[in-house]
Amino acid sequence: MALTIAYLVGGLIALTFAADRFVVAAARLSRALGLSPILIGALVIGFGTSLPEMLVSALAAVRGEIDIAVGNVIGSNTANVTLVLGSTAALAAIASRAAVLRREGVLTMAAMVAATAMLWNLSLNRWEAGALAVGMAVAAVLLVRWARQDPDALPPSADEGGASVRIGVEVVVGLATLMLTLAGAEALVRGAARLAVEFGISSAFVGLVIVSVGTSLPELATALAAGRRGETDLILGNVIGSNLFNTLAVLAIAGLSRPGAVSIQFRGAMLYMLGASALAGVFVLTGRRMERWQGAVLLVVFAGFVIISR
Repeated sequence: MALTIAYLVGGLIALTFAADRFVVAAARLSRALGLSPILIGALVIGFGTSLPEMLVSALAAVRGEIDIAVGNVIGSNTANVTLVLGSTAALAAIASRAAVLRREGVLTMAAMVAATAMLWNLSLNRWEAGALAVGMAVAAVLLVRWARQDPDALPPSADEGGASVRIGVEVVVGLATLMLTLAGAEALVRGAARLAVEFGISSAFVGLVIVSVGTSLPELATALAAGRRGETDLILGNVIGSNLFNTLAVLAIAGLSRPGAVSIQFRGAMLYMLGASALAGVFVLTGRRMERWQGAVLLVVFAGFVIISR
């Protein structure tokens, strides 16, 4: 039992710290190399905060825990639009530009609907995983194109203080934190698998709730920090980008690593994910902002997700 707790706690700490530092290193390198700050927010930050989900799901799939791999994606997407947005909005109202939501938001929703349709037969094969990978490539091209057409978007404040960027140092830091993230992911998967065995908990619940909330901690930390700075576009961009990468890239990697059958429990969870995402979208588009009471509603929706996942 003590070893299981050590795996879970150690894995979560490593994931949270390493993924956050990896994003900072990647953002500094992107700016030093002259890349668009909008592109940094759309791709680098979105990929960085989804790195824990990607590594955890890939490792879980390789270890034969396909339910943890898929449940992690569904649970993380749901946690992002309920726990992350709800917690941030409960502290301060979130405003955003409707044009951004109609592009990136609709694209992400379409990806989640497509993934739900693929998983509805309770299996994930390599052809479907390959299609998701192609979808990720297309989505990345669209994000780059939209980034170039959106010069007024707010860049993330990754390099505070204006310090000069040492490219060599950031490369080393980026690689080191990537390795630490991998180690944290491995520890989290081991701990989650042991927890399921020791307490008789289904792998589906472990993936949907325990692991997914843990791997959503980078998104939550980023959103809360952005909320304190008033960077509301970054909050929504982080959630939308993370869910897009989770749905397309993470599921693709899990399916390509080891395809297999998934729990029937995921059907209800996927419908809940789509409903929660649609509700969050309506809240933001209504008056182009999310009020505190709406954030509280999303937190209740998250609690409901935990209950139905048991």
